[in-house]
Amino acid sequence: MRVAVVVAILTLMDTVAMTAPAEAESPQPRPGSVIFIHPDGSGLGAWAALRNLDRGPDGYLNWDRLSHLGVYRGHLGNSLVSSSNGGATAHAFGVKPEYDDYGVDPDAPFTSLSGHPCSVMTEALRAGKAVAVINSGHICEPGTGVFLSSARNRNLTDEISLEIVESGADIILSGGEVLLLPEGVVGRHGEPGERQDGRNLIELARQRGYRVVFDRREMEALPDDAGRVLGVFAANHTFHDEPEEDLADKGLPLFEPDAPSVAEMTAVALRLLAHDGRPFLLVVEEEGTDNFANDNNAPGTLEALRRADAAIGEALAFQREHPDVLLLTAADSYAGGMLVHKVNDADAFERPLPEHMKNGAPLDGRAGTATLPLVAAPDRAGTRFRFAVTWAGYADLGGGVVARAHGLNAELLPASVDNTDIYRMMYATLFGVWLD
Repeated sequence: MRVAVVVAILTLMDTVAMTAPAEAESPQPRPGSVIFIHPDGSGLGAWAALRNLDRGPDGYLNWDRLSHLGVYRGHLGNSLVSSSNGGATAHAFGVKPEYDDYGVDPDAPFTSLSGHPCSVMTEALRAGKAVAVINSGHICEPGTGVFLSSARNRNLTDEISLEIVESGADIILSGGEVLLLPEGVVGRHGEPGERQDGRNLIELARQRGYRVVFDRREMEALPDDAGRVLGVFAANHTFHDEPEEDLADKGLPLFEPDAPSVAEMTAVALRLLAHDGRPFLLVVEEEGTDNFANDNNAPGTLEALRRADAAIGEALAFQREHPDVLLLTAADSYAGGMLVHKVNDADAFERPLPEHMKNGAPLDGRAGTATLPLVAAPDRAGTRFRFAVTWAGYADLGGGVVARAHGLNAELLPASVDNTDIYRMMYATLFGVWLD
């Protein structure tokens, strides 16, 4: 009896082995170009707030129209929550950096996941592909800066900006004129430079063949065959990242009126890249979504997110005409933890919101603290709901982030997206190889 049982068990095991599915093979990506849009610090609650405000609860943002989605996991080598520079390093190199890393670990230099001692953008540049970076912040902001520069500290802006200008990138569009000019030299945007090394990087860029533009009008006038372009659109950031009450007291706008938005920069960059004809990597960062949220400035955060969504719209339109393009978007953390708070009391619709919820969480209305509620666009039934924004804190927080993909190789986006998978998706599309 025992022998018969053993034989039966072995027979069953053989049958299971023969019918068990084979180990999954590595994905087979198709080569092409990549647009990576990074609305820094944007989480699901922020996207929900913008959707309600601009499209209504039944409407769709451009972000909603991306075909694939995965839950984003952004931990670093020594932190559950990412920094901007640490998250950018994971995206650019495909490795788990530490919290303070800016493209390289100063104590133990690493190579990228591909085995090359450089970012995916630098590897693409060396392979003859076109590369471009766009940032609504200054030129050294890590969401784009890490793709072209490594430094021992993100505050080493003299070193970082020099590496970016000397990188050979085809298109560089951002703010940060003061970081490009010697100390005391007043720039086009009216503020003196801050460089301690005495170098004028705007002149250096011109010597290296860049056309330099300083505002929206000059940028949009660029011909298709402009070649290398450096855009310098503000003395610092193209926005003023302060609480809304402080901006009102100072009479400052959220964004500089003459500076192009990331959507406008993206449209011009894609026009130039299409004329160039080479496969390309374009990395776009809306930095205002992070900085305004970390100040708990609801109007600023929503305007920055609106601009990021418009950039996604430009990329979607381009991808429809160029099917060999992957459109990828993700944040690396959730700045401020913005969430939507209902305002159902009819009597409260036209009176200022309280400053805090019962548990102490701050509330924002349409113009900041203790202002009238925000008003959503109509739903399918024509109802317009009032709502407020509440905040979890002032810091970059973990959780609540998703990555999305559309177009070429979008189906390769994992359902659970490690921050290093952003690198894998870019590398797979640029070089036709999925790196395990």
